[in-house]
Amino acid sequence: MISVSGIHKSFGKVRAVRGVSFEAPDGKITGLLGPNGAGKSTTLRVLYTVLRPDEGNATIDGCDVVTDSLAARRRIGALPHGAGLYPHLTARENIAYYAKLCGLDKDAMDERVESLIDLLEIGDFADRRTKGFSQGQRTKVAIARSLVHSPQNVILDEPSNGLDVMATRSLRDLILKLKDAGRCVLFSSHVMQEVAALCDDIVIIANGKVAIDDSADGIRNRTGCDDLEDAFVKAIEMVGPA
Repeated sequence: MISVSGIHKSFGKVRAVRGVSFEAPDGKITGLLGPNGAGKSTTLRVLYTVLRPDEGNATIDGCDVVTDSLAARRRIGALPHGAGLYPHLTARENIAYYAKLCGLDKDAMDERVESLIDLLEIGDFADRRTKGFSQGQRTKVAIARSLVHSPQNVILDEPSNGLDVMATRSLRDLILKLKDAGRCVLFSSHVMQEVAALCDDIVIIANGKVAIDDSADGIRNRTGCDDLEDAFVKAIEMVGPA
């Protein structure tokens, strides 16, 4: 379970996140939705311990991301914006390298790497160097890398960005499998159809604040809009300027 309580983060005079609070429970998919610059990626970076909040706190399965950051990291698999693969390693080597960093022994590592290659259907290019991979291929390898230690909590920052239709369908199937396995899935997206199709709960952020936190139906009811996109726009307007 991921819990965020009143976090603030500024960069100079820019207040990127202003008192954001929400929970993402196990066995559910929680979507983080908002316009560009709303504070989504900053919030996620706090959760995977790249940034320290100025105020407030966040926990991963009860582990504080600041005071117990190593324990928090062990409990998450993160796909940040941009895959960041090592271009001169093969897909298999990229995944195996992260397995070693996570402390898996040789037998467990080999078994886990092979299972992810099968799950994500990357066998055709598993032994090619990742330099020159398509966006979809890079994303699949990065997702495999983030799941190699079987984390309970999975954080995905715009995972479908740049993917074609088939790769997007494959990604959605994987996210649903993670939910069915009882994992906590938190992801940000700009794609309204994706959010509506996958998410149990949706947290809409605008100007660094939570505009609304509810199910898709709950958001429609609270904004008086039948269409989720219209509801999103209305929720943003409710927050007002920064």
